[in-house]
Amino acid sequence: MKVRFWGTRGSIATPGPGTNYFGGNTSCVQLTTDDGNILILDCGTGAHRLAVELMASSKKPVIANILIGHTHWDHIQGFPFFSPAFVEGNAVAIYGPEGGRGSLHDVLAGQMEFTYFPIALDQLPAVITYHELTEGIYEIGGTRIATQFLHHPAMTLGYRIEADGVAIVYLVDHEPFSDELWRAGAEPGHVQSILHDGDRRHAKFMADADLVIHDAQYTPEEYGPKKNWGHSTYDYAVRIAAAAGVRRLALTHHDPGHDDHFVANIERNARTLALDCGTGLEVFCAFEGCEFLLEPRSVLKPFVTDEPFQAPVAQRRFHILVVDDQPDILALITHVLEQDQHTVSSATSGQGALGMIDANQPDLVILDYKMTGMDGLAVTKHLRANAATLSLPVLMLTAMTDEASTRAGFDAGVTDFVTKPFSIPQLIARVRTCLARA
Repeated sequence: MKVRFWGTRGSIATPGPGTNYFGGNTSCVQLTTDDGNILILDCGTGAHRLAVELMASSKKPVIANILIGHTHWDHIQGFPFFSPAFVEGNAVAIYGPEGGRGSLHDVLAGQMEFTYFPIALDQLPAVITYHELTEGIYEIGGTRIATQFLHHPAMTLGYRIEADGVAIVYLVDHEPFSDELWRAGAEPGHVQSILHDGDRRHAKFMADADLVIHDAQYTPEEYGPKKNWGHSTYDYAVRIAAAAGVRRLALTHHDPGHDDHFVANIERNARTLALDCGTGLEVFCAFEGCEFLLEPRSVLKPFVTDEPFQAPVAQRRFHILVVDDQPDILALITHVLEQDQHTVSSATSGQGALGMIDANQPDLVILDYKMTGMDGLAVTKHLRANAATLSLPVLMLTAMTDEASTRAGFDAGVTDFVTKPFSIPQLIARVRTCLARA
């Protein structure tokens, strides 16, 4: 399979003399299978030059599949300039995560309204189709593609592409679930030693891949004030990829404030860290124009999961119980979820919540960790001891990110955590992810 990077920048395009090497265009990667099928990962500004190349090199109608991680602007702003969509006879299939604020069509049409662009989306002469995905296994462009939700303030999918005897995993944008990667007392460097279930699940999704393309927007020193923005540090990407047995890691989504010298320094530090991990992981920072072939292996083990895949969230309406003894937090979350078209009940105590669950079991419980009287941990243990609520999803709100609290929550049966303080988009994304797996 042929891989080419057309855009490697995150957040906003940054052309100029300081970004000539690693590039200033936003995210876009082209995969071309041995059969000539084209998969495009994200459609940032790098898609413009890709489109020019496709039109110049193709002697027959262009058939392209665009896999969008999420619909933040730096991942879709190249689509109005994707010239194959302007030619009758071409076909463009667009895939993206289900559960966002609007459909793929509506979001893409929004940035092509007359106020912003002279041609409306529905005026494009190519055949354009839209496909909203949840977690699952799909057949797209002659390839087997697994999808998994990432940790980002918007609904975001990671893609695992398996074709031509290789596995490529695209994980942009993603943030660590926990401040600590390894469990205390466990030997670092192994998937089973990862503290947070979300980070462990992330590692398993990329396990044994030939190439992982991973968000690495920040250095560890930069991350603190930018927590909850939905991006990773390079050291997180290296450590988790090494633990997962990845062969090659491409760090991407470079911060717009990082010039070529800064990114090159990240690359040196990341390679040193990879050597320390001792797994043979090859690491590089992706740059525009980077192109290579991935050779097939004798045996490619397909990605499988024991978790059942559910119908898309947007096709269902949910009943959510919010439990918090702080009235302002309770009112805020209730308002946000009702705006998101959910039916919301509320309780101010653990005992009150259990009574409401017995009377009318919800689809999801959002539960504060620390409450007077019966706290969230005790409520969760009670739910898991009852066969009727054994699998009821519990999203825990907590300001405690230490290992002991995290482990205690997972041991009790918590499905996922949202760390206080949280943003509204972050909360909505975690709720939708829990519901998609419920």
